[in-house]
Amino acid sequence: MYPTFADFFKDFTGWQLPFPFTMIQSFGLLVAISFLFAAGCLSIELKRKEQNGLLKPFVKKTLTGEAVKPTELIVSGLIGFVLGYKILDFIINYSDASSNPGAYILSGKGSVLGGLIGAALAAYSKYREVNKKKLETPQWEEETIHPFQIVGNTTIVAAIFGFAGSKLFDMLENPSEIQEFLANPGANLFSGLTFYGGLILAAFAVIYYTNSYGVKPIHMVDATAPSLMLAYGVGRLGCQVAGDGDWGINNLAPKPGWMSFLPDWVWSYRYPHNVVGEGIPIPGCDGKHCFQLADPVFPTPLYEAIVCITLFFLLWSLRKRIVAPGVMFSFYLMLNGMERFAVEHIRINTQYHIFGMGITQAQIIAPILFLLGLTGVIFYHNRHKKSLSN
Repeated sequence: MYPTFADFFKDFTGWQLPFPFTMIQSFGLLVAISFLFAAGCLSIELKRKEQNGLLKPFVKKTLTGEAVKPTELIVSGLIGFVLGYKILDFIINYSDASSNPGAYILSGKGSVLGGLIGAALAAYSKYREVNKKKLETPQWEEETIHPFQIVGNTTIVAAIFGFAGSKLFDMLENPSEIQEFLANPGANLFSGLTFYGGLILAAFAVIYYTNSYGVKPIHMVDATAPSLMLAYGVGRLGCQVAGDGDWGINNLAPKPGWMSFLPDWVWSYRYPHNVVGEGIPIPGCDGKHCFQLADPVFPTPLYEAIVCITLFFLLWSLRKRIVAPGVMFSFYLMLNGMERFAVEHIRINTQYHIFGMGITQAQIIAPILFLLGLTGVIFYHNRHKKSLSN
């Protein structure tokens, strides 16, 4: 396992990278890459839909040449204060802060002097930036914005609300983690993230944001379907590489003969040097990440990555053939529900006990998504067929 990018680099080259490379978490890096891939695919789809006449550019009116507003200076000053507050203290107390950067960033430690310097510099920079564009008489200007041009902001909205939703749903699934998070947010912020929580909250946020630019929700969700599948698949690679605890149940069975050509860790794995410090100490290991599982488990993140990236190519190949609005996203919901419901049978997770049966949060949501998707495929296909006949 490679908890950080520096660990990966050292294993392959033998060189130890210094700070700030030690701060780059492998899981976070691959999640960031997944968002970039998804944004690229989404941009391609939105361009194609606009060329086909399904989407139209949005005309935005903006008032240019205004003097700087007090609120702009205040916001810039606050951002500068936070950055300066942390950066100067980080430099002064480098040895302590760099040992656990995540916990330090989310702690209350900092330098007031650095904060004041940062606030002054940021506010002055904002003042100069706005003042250069100031006009004697502010003018209204019209700007034509194409749907693909808001992909960057859409990705940021999806990332923020996706993270918030995944953390919220995890806390609903594990109420005991709420107190742990409040006690030490730095250590628990990026652990225990639930995919479906992120998907649901991010979907509402993205639909609301893009709809404000005139992008109809039905076309937006269709365009995002392949991207969502790709982002999830690449993100699961991050889980596998980091060993973040989202692995399967114990697997002590011998590797099947038909898998003989594959490495043993594809069948069962102990996740040595996992980022969550789970398991037993690794003999002879000295450092932060020196644990491995006592028994091997199914590497379910790897399985999900392979399946979902394959499903992405399937959706991508069908995107031009499926012409009925709403069917593409409905089909994605069906595939997502089937994939997640299947993997939950060999994946560790918190279970709810309903009518004497143990069931996970995902096993509740996945069938609902499948049924919604199936209903959507039938409904939108019939509606499109009816519209063509009229």
